[in-house]
Amino acid sequence: MSIIVVRSFLIGLLLSLPLAIQAAESVHLDKAPINPNNKASLQRGAKVFVNYCLNCHSADYMRYNRLTEIGLSEVQIADNLMLAGEKIGDTMKVNMAKPDGNTWFGAAPPDLSVEARARSADWLYSYMRGFYRDESRQTGWNNVVFDKVAMPHVLWQLQGVQVLDTNLQSDQHAGSVTSRLVLDEPGRLSPREYNALVADLVNYMVFMSEPAKHTRLHTGIYVLLFLGLLLVLTYFLKKEFWKDVE
Repeated sequence: MSIIVVRSFLIGLLLSLPLAIQAAESVHLDKAPINPNNKASLQRGAKVFVNYCLNCHSADYMRYNRLTEIGLSEVQIADNLMLAGEKIGDTMKVNMAKPDGNTWFGAAPPDLSVEARARSADWLYSYMRGFYRDESRQTGWNNVVFDKVAMPHVLWQLQGVQVLDTNLQSDQHAGSVTSRLVLDEPGRLSPREYNALVADLVNYMVFMSEPAKHTRLHTGIYVLLFLGLLLVLTYFLKKEFWKDVE
């Protein structure tokens, strides 16, 4: 019986691969110009996240005090990023209840703690630049990366209002995710400035999804160097012990 179950699972997995590949290729994603070593970018991204994302989305696995790892002091964090009387050791929670999210948006806003790991930086970068006006939707917005998305475009005043140009080629493989979108009403930022702001936001979300990654990578380098030195010492120690053995 177990062999039959395993065989059925493998057959189902193989049959689902073409569908998964097709789904992954259905939308072209632009490369996110992020730099995890750019602390100024991470700090700007944290500010954007707190001011625009944290109103609805929580980050339950991210604590405010971890922002010291991107060069902020606890005083700076408390004065500029903790807006509702939180404590420095608290996680980034929101007060909105899930039933309210379901009522207002049709779906509760997801937690964003590890969204960058689940979706990828390129997906987030393309998504935040892919909103367009769609009056058929409850929120008045849709997205070329996430069709029929429940989330409204919270950054529209910065980006402006994009519309879907049906006269352009509908094949998204032909160019970037914004190739089918036309800026109908300009926002407070130029397209270049808005793309830079989104890049900072995504850069921070990548950091937030794994804050210890930078430390872990540096520790790994030191461990490998130590093991390399230990290998050399062990080799010469072995030669010393075995030099009189034929």
